[in-house]
Amino acid sequence: MLLAIGVFLIVTGIAMGVGWAISAIPGNLAQKRLEKRLREVGSVSSTTTGETASVVRQDEQGPLPAVQKLLGKTGAGAGLSRLIDQSGVRATTGGILLVSASLAVLGMFGVLMFSPVGAAAPIGLLLGALPILFLLQRRSARIKKFEEQFPEALDLLARALRAGHAFQTSLGMVADEVAEPVGPEFKKTFDQQNFGLPLKECLFELADRMPLLDVRFFATAVTIQRETGGNLAEILDNLAYVVRERFKILRQVRVHTAHGRFTGYVLLALPAVLGIILSYLSPDHMNTLFTEPMGKQMLLGAGVMQTVGYFWIKQVIKIEV
Repeated sequence: MLLAIGVFLIVTGIAMGVGWAISAIPGNLAQKRLEKRLREVGSVSSTTTGETASVVRQDEQGPLPAVQKLLGKTGAGAGLSRLIDQSGVRATTGGILLVSASLAVLGMFGVLMFSPVGAAAPIGLLLGALPILFLLQRRSARIKKFEEQFPEALDLLARALRAGHAFQTSLGMVADEVAEPVGPEFKKTFDQQNFGLPLKECLFELADRMPLLDVRFFATAVTIQRETGGNLAEILDNLAYVVRERFKILRQVRVHTAHGRFTGYVLLALPAVLGIILSYLSPDHMNTLFTEPMGKQMLLGAGVMQTVGYFWIKQVIKIEV
């Protein structure tokens, strides 16, 4: 009886705790976001302890400032810095290089302890490239999310212009109202033109940070409208409509190519799954593939053909919209 009562009390307490968390955590998070927003709005860039505020952009110093400064003068360092900006990751070039070097060295030492020397270099290079691959994946996901949110930003700009706001003020409204990543990117553009950079350069800098054709259309349309005149709100509405229709067609294409993509995944996974099953059913026959020279050549050929086939199918079902 005591055990049953104890279990009942524990389960009841857990259920009440989960219910409280579900009801209270969203409100607490919203309150924290509100407090952060109020602190940002209420912060005043005044002089403190005799120091003067500066409007010059200060690059964040990483763990290796000397290496970061040296890399900033090279094309590879500038490309890595642009990759970090596009991915939205709070990191520096020096920090990325430090993480890559650490992973490469640890991987090489780990391989040397358990495997032949020849495998150390490839494993080290593979582990050292993981931070770059992570940045590339984050950049791809961030650009894709920006492209999906971009029509919403265009609609907000058009509504603000119809309400009588200036274009620069409309950029600030988009920066404040639209979520990541559109909001922060428009915030950079808004701050750049506030500090005196010509609007044309600010817009094309946005197009460079977000390498999308729609953003370049937006920058070109705004630039031409400011030089020749016209109804900018209507132009932005038409551009938002075109972007949405392109997304609609793209989703229809993905539906029609789903069979091809699924076929590629099945054909890629089928040999590996069959190999695992046969390893349990007939291990002696499968071990021949890993011990005999002909078996190793067959495995290498199968891997190459599987890779070529996967990319071939991927290109066949890839339709530009």
